[in-house]
Amino acid sequence: MYDPIRASDEVILRLRAHHPSLIDLTTGRVERLLAALGDPHKKLPPVIHVAGTNGKGSTVAYLRAIAEAAGLRVHAITSPHLVRFAERIRLAGELITDAQLSDLIDRVEAANAGQPISFFEITTVLALQAFAETPADLCIVEVGLGGRFDATNIFAAPAVSVITPVDYDHLEMLGPELSKIAWEKAGIIKAGRPVVVARQMEEAEAVILKEAETLSAPLTLMGRDFDAWEERGRLLVQMEDRLYDLPPPSLFGGYQFANAGLAVAAALALGDPRIDEAALAKGVASAVWPARFQRLTDGPLARLAAERGGDLWLDGGHNPHAGRALAEAAGRLVARDPRPLVLVSAMFARKDALGFFQPFAALNPRVFATTFDSPNAAPAEDIAAAARGAGLACDIVPDVEAGVRRALAQEGPAPHILVCGGLHFAGEVLALSPQTWPT
Repeated sequence: MYDPIRASDEVILRLRAHHPSLIDLTTGRVERLLAALGDPHKKLPPVIHVAGTNGKGSTVAYLRAIAEAAGLRVHAITSPHLVRFAERIRLAGELITDAQLSDLIDRVEAANAGQPISFFEITTVLALQAFAETPADLCIVEVGLGGRFDATNIFAAPAVSVITPVDYDHLEMLGPELSKIAWEKAGIIKAGRPVVVARQMEEAEAVILKEAETLSAPLTLMGRDFDAWEERGRLLVQMEDRLYDLPPPSLFGGYQFANAGLAVAAALALGDPRIDEAALAKGVASAVWPARFQRLTDGPLARLAAERGGDLWLDGGHNPHAGRALAEAAGRLVARDPRPLVLVSAMFARKDALGFFQPFAALNPRVFATTFDSPNAAPAEDIAAAARGAGLACDIVPDVEAGVRRALAQEGPAPHILVCGGLHFAGEVLALSPQTWPT
């Protein structure tokens, strides 16, 4: 699928022309460039550093919403972007402008002086330089890949480190053992600095606990030191000294109660008196994070679904843990509104498609397998084989629009349509209309 919107993003074209992947899994190149710029990362407001396999973006979204509800000005760096590069860098609450980016790229590339550096590394440096030049009260930094050797892991003393659930993903870079993946994620823990950790599988938890103990880092673990759960449709967060009774999370799905609870614990760990219960409640209820079980009500595909009486949902999850969470959310949707569920799915070739589809077996959705415009996308035939391996009926379609049309052409009640399989694929859907671009 050719995408003129993405192809015209001059920032991406410019950065990729000079800075290809060159993944190094060390922080040396970033540290060299930061030093050449005068170490902007040492001139920032308090930093919350977030790593993990799943839920990083949602946790960042809740943290940002909570802090902003408390009146704080918040910088944030997240990845990947869905439609436009500017989504990665948020300055004091607003997406960075093209003019700001152009000026930053000129100065950062001049400081780099032609030395090897990757696309993600120079993006990280651009963000940190912008953060240092723009007044704010808090920085939230999402890890790109892993943690220990990630380009963002250059903070000696973050205000709080946060580790979301660890699972199998990016095995070619971080795995294959879960303990090795957890060791990479635990690399953001710093000596003597607080770390707040989501509920983990036993093997991952042991690694994270050991790292925190070795570094004398005060650790707050979900399920041991605090907990979060849904009760009567509300979010309850039990901390050591009090119980918070909060509104339900704004993002759909049972797993979002855990993500929001983790963000609440992390926000409280900051110790900022401006973050009170009212800010926690407002932030949890107002967070926005596109392509995470997002209901689309605008754009050409949403209009197609609405004309037939169906609804369209979008999610970028792409690994077994995400599949379990997504199946749980879809189950809630079907229980609330019992109509057929249809998946339109594509993903990168290196992903565990079978593991992603297996949790959907009990819901028995029909699947339409497709692909997207990337040399790393799996052939639709491979996605179909994985879906069938999980016991799901599956047909192959040429693109996402054809999948939505086929889903709507089925006999019976208009279905719930879930487009899923990866953030790049989700980004293609959002890019179809300016009305659905993330802001």
